[in-house]
Amino acid sequence: MTRIAEPLVLIVDDEPAQLALLSYNLKAAGFRVATARDGEEALLAVAEQGPDIVLMDWMLPRLSGLEACRQIKASPAGREAAVIMVSARSEESDRVRGLDTGADDYIVKPYSVAELVARVRANLRRLRPVSAGQVLEVEGIRLDPDSHLVSRDGESLHLGPTEFRLLSAFMERPGRVWSREALLDRVWGRDICIDSRTVDVHVGRLRKALCARGAADPIRTVRGVGYAIG
Repeated sequence: MTRIAEPLVLIVDDEPAQLALLSYNLKAAGFRVATARDGEEALLAVAEQGPDIVLMDWMLPRLSGLEACRQIKASPAGREAAVIMVSARSEESDRVRGLDTGADDYIVKPYSVAELVARVRANLRRLRPVSAGQVLEVEGIRLDPDSHLVSRDGESLHLGPTEFRLLSAFMERPGRVWSREALLDRVWGRDICIDSRTVDVHVGRLRKALCARGAADPIRTVRGVGYAIG
């Protein structure tokens, strides 16, 4: 059985002890982990690896965490990542400034590692519900990531691994139009070099499976852009 890849958390901190502590605990909690030691390195890691969550320390060399957060949220690779700002700055004005810059959450040091992991999971449930094990339902289609089962109007459907991941992406963001390039990154991964027309082939297979019993096609083709459900 092919599983959805574990969520990737990018930890950005210039303190080696903090990087080691957070890396250990997040890996133990089932996450993949990448690290960066300054704001500029964080921007490069986001562009190259496309993390789901960014744990961003405020006080960083070369580029502050605040400015790195702003640039991440303005970038194509980072705009859908959840940025959690981590800082010793505890004043309300600091929290407001961090959130106004684009951070999705704000954690004040010192913090409980258990709480931090819980906050990561909470942001992930909002961002990638399939990775958090949530069952999705859109237009009569039901997808259960834990059992790897898909049904439509109560009838079980058989999908290949790639079609399952495609459907997961569509159903996590109903109404969002996915470009072929975005689907390649999300479904196949950034390290795989394949033609974007491969997306069309697998979308065709997914459509065939979803419409096998004469149901209406739920996938919209947006000419010159990509595909969407809902």
